[in-house]
Amino acid sequence: MSDHPQLYRDRPVVVGAGLAGLMTALSLAPEPAVLLSRASLGAETSTGWAQGGLAASLADDDTPALHLEDTLAAGGGLVAAVAARSILDAAPDAVRRLAALGVNFDRNGEDFQLGLEAAHGCRRIVHADGDATGREIVRALVAAVRKTPSITVLEGVEARRLIVEDGTIAGVVCVGPNSEAMTIPTARVVLATGGIGGLFSDSTNPRTSQGQGLALAARAGALLSNLEFVQFHPTALDTAARPMGLVSEAVRGEGAVLIDETGERFLRHLPGAELAPRDEVARGIWQHLSGGHQVYLDARQRPGAGFARRFPGIDRLCRDAGFNPALQPLPVRPAQHYHMGGIAVDGQGRSSLPGLWACGEVACTGLHGANRLASNSLAEAAVCAAWVADSVRSAPAASRRFAGTSIAANAADLRAGDAESTRPILSRALGVVRDRAGLEAAIAELLPLATSTRPSSGPALAGLMLAVSALCRQESRGAHCRTDFPSSLPEATPSLLSLDQTLSTAREVALSLPFAESA
Repeated sequence: MSDHPQLYRDRPVVVGAGLAGLMTALSLAPEPAVLLSRASLGAETSTGWAQGGLAASLADDDTPALHLEDTLAAGGGLVAAVAARSILDAAPDAVRRLAALGVNFDRNGEDFQLGLEAAHGCRRIVHADGDATGREIVRALVAAVRKTPSITVLEGVEARRLIVEDGTIAGVVCVGPNSEAMTIPTARVVLATGGIGGLFSDSTNPRTSQGQGLALAARAGALLSNLEFVQFHPTALDTAARPMGLVSEAVRGEGAVLIDETGERFLRHLPGAELAPRDEVARGIWQHLSGGHQVYLDARQRPGAGFARRFPGIDRLCRDAGFNPALQPLPVRPAQHYHMGGIAVDGQGRSSLPGLWACGEVACTGLHGANRLASNSLAEAAVCAAWVADSVRSAPAASRRFAGTSIAANAADLRAGDAESTRPILSRALGVVRDRAGLEAAIAELLPLATSTRPSSGPALAGLMLAVSALCRQESRGAHCRTDFPSSLPEATPSLLSLDQTLSTAREVALSLPFAESA
């Protein structure tokens, strides 16, 4: 690897190879770009696991304005309306571009076959192979990237540190398969590193998704926004498997219902019932489970005998776990699924740090607000990747101003992240419901981990920022539910957080706790 940096000098570096990263690299073509993938290209990405699809107003009876209405209604007052309108206006064309790149979406003749998911007012979810949308998107985009000569793919390579000089990005420290470090001098970096599921014990995400992009950006000096809003999917298959298998919301969209051990539809009272916004359904299930009940997703009537045909991947998942969804109710419970917060970006994906962009789940565009509307995330990534590429292309490329700077990797940069110590802390404190005591205890535990040089420091820092953000939001809104602050404030305000603010607040909390002196 040591021979490579000068070959890649001044090229845009895209960190991450899910939908956001792959589309950004493709959209940059024919400009030469470097794509870093910590695993083999397309592997270990949340995109590849996505059962749901892309939400876009493609039906004759649908419009971007209607899509925006549903997004605003689900977002708990925190959706940035202008940004959301722009993204949703562009979503139909993004779907068509993916199709042109080779994604085989399900169709009815020439038209896209559209599904229904929770809190959508009409059918607008584009799928592939029933419930394998993400896998098909990754397959097609990986093939397209492999065929694009301007994209240099570095597989098994992970970004460990962003180099900043004079307040501007100067390079990326990377580590390859043999733990050999190199620094790519560049003034343009795009973070597309995905989410935070690996920080939680119970998640539907890859274990390797540990908030790497959040830690990289924060340590480099970028601002982060709305980190407290963590979405829990209501219907993860309740087995011992980790990560947890997901039973897509589309199953409820086709008529499956939630019942308890008595057969009662215990969420019938919610407006929309099983198709209410995800935060409401997740809390309803959590409360029922906390009351000593069991919870099941009953698909025996609808989709019934057609389950395996409509949802072949979920059918295999259930049968591997010993359940026949056409004949048996499926045990389910909430599990961490998506992060609405992330690196604060503008409409072109630019962060507060010059030379740093973010795209996909690691970014906070304002589209999702306090509670993501189902299937808006893949559409957001596809749309914003093209805008990020346009912005990167127009930015100054030369890093020659840093040519005389010697940038060496330190020992901490050579160690992969380790979230084992973080998972139980976040799972206790930042679950479906939170409270001050739990959040303060988590902050006190995470602070020494986050400020250490151990491999756990990166994941612990990401977790610490989440906990500090959740402590500072003294209300309940969307996916952020505080038992000690059960009401929403009259005005919805996005949160902004820096590394310095995180550490300052965390130290104040740690010193204020009764056990601080002995800890």
